[in-house]
Amino acid sequence: MANQALMANAIRALAMDAVQQANSGHPGAPMGMADMAVALWGEHLRYNPANPHWFDRDRFVLSNGHASMLLYAVLHLTGYDLPISELKNFRQLHSKTAGHPEVDVTPGVETTTGPLGQGITNAVGFALAEKLLASEFNRKHHAIVDHHTYAFLGDGCMMEGVSHEACALAGAWHLNKLIALYDDNGISIDGQVKPWFIDNTEERFKAYGWNVIGPIDGNDAKEVSKAIAKAKKQDSKPTLIICKTQIGKGSPNRANTAKAHGEPLGAEEITLTRAALNWPYAAFEVPEEASADWDHKAEGALAEAAWNDKFDAYAKAFPELAAEFTRRMRGELPKNFHQVAFDTVVAAHTKGETVASRKASQLALEAFTAALPEMLGGSADLTGSNLTNTKSTAALRFDAKTGTVVMDVPVQQPNQGAEDEAAPESTADNAEPPHGVIGRHINYGVREFGMAGIMNGVSLHGGFIPYGGTFLTFSDYSRNAIRMAALMKRRVVHVFTHDSIGLGEDGPTHQSIEHAASLRLIPNLDVWRPGDTAETAVAWAVALQNQSRPTALLLSRQNIAYAPKGDLGDISRGAYVLSEPEVVGLKSKKTAAVIIATGSEVQLALAAQKLLAEKKIAVRVVSMPSTTTFDRQDVAYKKSVLPKKLPRIAVEMGCTGGWWKYGCAAVVGIDSYGESAPASALFKHFGFTAENVAATVEAALRD
Repeated sequence: MANQALMANAIRALAMDAVQQANSGHPGAPMGMADMAVALWGEHLRYNPANPHWFDRDRFVLSNGHASMLLYAVLHLTGYDLPISELKNFRQLHSKTAGHPEVDVTPGVETTTGPLGQGITNAVGFALAEKLLASEFNRKHHAIVDHHTYAFLGDGCMMEGVSHEACALAGAWHLNKLIALYDDNGISIDGQVKPWFIDNTEERFKAYGWNVIGPIDGNDAKEVSKAIAKAKKQDSKPTLIICKTQIGKGSPNRANTAKAHGEPLGAEEITLTRAALNWPYAAFEVPEEASADWDHKAEGALAEAAWNDKFDAYAKAFPELAAEFTRRMRGELPKNFHQVAFDTVVAAHTKGETVASRKASQLALEAFTAALPEMLGGSADLTGSNLTNTKSTAALRFDAKTGTVVMDVPVQQPNQGAEDEAAPESTADNAEPPHGVIGRHINYGVREFGMAGIMNGVSLHGGFIPYGGTFLTFSDYSRNAIRMAALMKRRVVHVFTHDSIGLGEDGPTHQSIEHAASLRLIPNLDVWRPGDTAETAVAWAVALQNQSRPTALLLSRQNIAYAPKGDLGDISRGAYVLSEPEVVGLKSKKTAAVIIATGSEVQLALAAQKLLAEKKIAVRVVSMPSTTTFDRQDVAYKKSVLPKKLPRIAVEMGCTGGWWKYGCAAVVGIDSYGESAPASALFKHFGFTAENVAATVEAALRD
């Protein structure tokens, strides 16, 4: 039998040694949760250290990511490719042991955690993806998708609002294979939490529809193990195990204090702690007995081999399903994707429809969701406004009694849009009910941040490409999860409609001004603001191919006329020459300026081009649906679109700051908040007229 006390003390020792050597970090939580880790990793978690990406492994999320040394110690001890030298290099440049765990940096880390509350939210996404894939691919006697998602979380995660959003959805979705262990130590950075954290956590989670176990002694590995075993028997509810622990356990003078949370124990206290734990070993030294008890390589190899045999039998019985499952788990698009994308873009160009770009998005989604069963959509209570549902994406529903995924739900279109907005005509109306398929459109409720974090978890799990909609102004709610997707290099698509003052009467609280500019500042996030149906279809095609970056689509409420174009090939490069002076009758006239526009403002640029042509002023119109994509192009292409010697005038209904980097002589934009009025009145009030754009060009040329 394993010596569980010795195993736990190995974690405590490695944690305090690494933090001390780095002179930075959080020793208290790893020391307090060590017994919880022994119970989970030693007796329940199914994993193979030799293959961190084995598909049917259990997923583990350390939501309180500051406790990273707990995870690093366990990964090292169990046999992952994380040598002791990396633990000694904790929090140092280019090490595999960053201050907070980072996916694709440290083997065995499933998601990047640090911002509290997002880890448990990601875990909800993991569990949702597992449940949906099991419903879609498992067959009688062939359960190839059958794993649990475990999460450790602390008081900080509980206090962050996003955990409320995500955990409520986990209960509504009956995610019975989600097991969260709450490190209830009663301490945060400011000290004892009693004056500011008085939630009845047990009743809170029961109200969400969770199964709650405890409080139990979280420093008793055997008791924790029994609780996990009980939780695994739950067939219709997620489980929260409340573990009462002692932060900094083992430290004579720091245990149960805030000083154990976020600073090294100090050499003297570490000496006292070693004596208290009966740990007579040098720094970073682990006795052979503890190493042997922790080593999981042989057991992990057997577990993976057993699943491989199971999958081989599945592949023989259902070869097409097995091939499809393998493709999706690899994140590969179907072989016919490029043809589907080509046909979708050409169809948009051929039809040349005048529609809002949110409608153009739904038109593109009709083709893409039909061709890609891995697309998993949703909206934060704005389906009728965001138009994220299609004929192929019925609503995702769960049986209230059994918790199972309901199959073949009819596609329905909401009766109205947001607030008093009439619902636009939807392509999903009168759709035939699907046959033998799961719902693929999620009603997230009014939970923008939770939606974004859950989508990150779904993408991390694999098997789905998640997308979700809300108004652009509410990207503020979900921004940190968007940033995390960009940091983790995950394919997640955010559909942001009502992208400007063009939404009209809802006023400045809902009108986006700074949002496009601020989203463009997030590294590795692609931002598209398409100006017609073809550009929108291209934006979707590019987003779906972006395996290593998320995408934000900024879409209009108001209708946009189609902009005639001769060549579709350069749209995917983020900016292209839409109209030369000869298009408006100035064939022999030398080009005097370039108007750059995005989204609905492309039409203003084209109209201004005509007005200027009447005065024999020749201008080029450049549509720039994606500044972030254009910025990645080679210098030669950039110069071909924006010649150096020509003055540039940008037009966009938003903050002007980001446009000066393109060497603009002037920007027609908005550096104030909007107003409540019909869109047509607002356009005139803020100067978004062809006449004002033309006048701005003339003024720039005079200067």
